[in-house]
Amino acid sequence: MQRREAMTVKDLMTSDVKSCDPETDLATAAKIMWDCDCGIVPVVNAEQRVLGLITDRDVCIAAATRAMIPANIRVREVMSGDVHACSQDDDVRTALNTLKERRVRRLPVVDQQNRLVGIISMNDLVARAECRRGAELPGEEFLETLKAICEHSGRAVTA
Repeated sequence: MQRREAMTVKDLMTSDVKSCDPETDLATAAKIMWDCDCGIVPVVNAEQRVLGLITDRDVCIAAATRAMIPANIRVREVMSGDVHACSQDDDVRTALNTLKERRVRRLPVVDQQNRLVGIISMNDLVARAECRRGAELPGEEFLETLKAICEHSGRAVTA
């Protein structure tokens, strides 16, 4: 019986990813999200190295809590700079473990020069998760990761 190579992040990632730079305004970042039907935009420098991430949640909270219009707020002011990426050559289980440990639903994917080449998301992974013994990406691993991501951190405040 021939053994198959491990599935890599490159096999599953979304490679057509739009990004922005830190000086982009929030209105433009929100338009990128709207046009691309996504909830996250990587923030990159001129060399395409990931500096941070901005999410639809970041945009909404910044717009709701500042006395400024989104066109006057820069991405650098609200982006998350604590970025955990994975390599396009990583095994998908490595990416799944990072998602689980960091409690996030998406990871930027970088090449060997640390430049943005894509994003891998829980959506990408669930499409390949299988509920059968010996599966390359067992459904149980996916469900464990999803459970960890969705677990309450204890910081939530109820109204």
